[in-house]
Amino acid sequence: MKVLVTGTAGFIGSHVAQVLLARGDEVVGFDNLNDYYDVSLKQARLARLLDKPGYTHISADLADRAAVEEAFATHRPARVVNLAAQAGVRYAAENPHVYVQSNVTGFLHVLEGCRHHDVQHLVYASTSSVYGANRAMPFSEHAPAEHPLTLYAATKKANEQMAHSYAHLYGIPCTGLRFFTVYGPWGRPDMALFLFTRAILEGKPIKVFNHGHHKRSFTYVDDIVEGVVRTLDRVPGKDPDWSGQHPDPATSGVAPYRLYNIGNEQPVELLRYIEVLEDCLGRKAVMEMLPLQAGDVPDTEADVSDLIANVGYRPVVPVEEGVANFVRWYRGYYGV
Repeated sequence: MKVLVTGTAGFIGSHVAQVLLARGDEVVGFDNLNDYYDVSLKQARLARLLDKPGYTHISADLADRAAVEEAFATHRPARVVNLAAQAGVRYAAENPHVYVQSNVTGFLHVLEGCRHHDVQHLVYASTSSVYGANRAMPFSEHAPAEHPLTLYAATKKANEQMAHSYAHLYGIPCTGLRFFTVYGPWGRPDMALFLFTRAILEGKPIKVFNHGHHKRSFTYVDDIVEGVVRTLDRVPGKDPDWSGQHPDPATSGVAPYRLYNIGNEQPVELLRYIEVLEDCLGRKAVMEMLPLQAGDVPDTEADVSDLIANVGYRPVVPVEEGVANFVRWYRGYYGV
């Protein structure tokens, strides 16, 4: 089938496009290659796709309504995977308007494209950050998530609610995926693993917030991609057991709508994550211990029982394997 994938020059999007092409799908990629971080890395990711049969690229911004309309009208994708977004949780404090423009207005344009061009299924990226002030572990899609702690999380929560409204009004099947701390080869330079690796190799100190004691459901990118592709193939319907008296946030009785967590079920303490990286690099880190940052949560832990039951998949790659793969890629890519 033909799939429109937004964010194909990005970390997760480039991996998803690779897998879809490998299984025989046509992929229409959409990315503006903005300069939030090193554009040459984005170009290198994209270069791995451009020479593959079945791939077509559109260089444009999701906030450009006319460009998005043209992409849908010209290519008429059967399904859509929306992974494009303004990334970075903390950058939102400096540039809030950019987040709303990309993550909210851009997402609206995608929904409108799906509405007017009979898209069979929209799968879109949400985030574990929507759980915000929630402390009941593990995080479940069936629990309310009404207290985001950052604007980035708020824009992703808005995506979930916008998707439900379009699923209800226009019958567009929509699935939101709450990603938990994704890492791996071709990752973003502003992410912890990338920053730590670069600093350790250069003999510079790394900033370790919350004194390294918070835990994260670190999830290897291949696990995320497998979940995205499997979910794309499972079109949601209305939940016959849903009750308006006791509404379940993860499903809907009035719309073909679903939310899933995708994350490793075994959270790892940050200090252990750093220890694994040190082993892979063969060097010790110089750590600057700092308090928890504003907007950060102490811990995350993913409940993926619904993903297992309905999609038949659970993330399985341990950090020892995933970090080693990242280090191998980093050394090769940068010639270190």
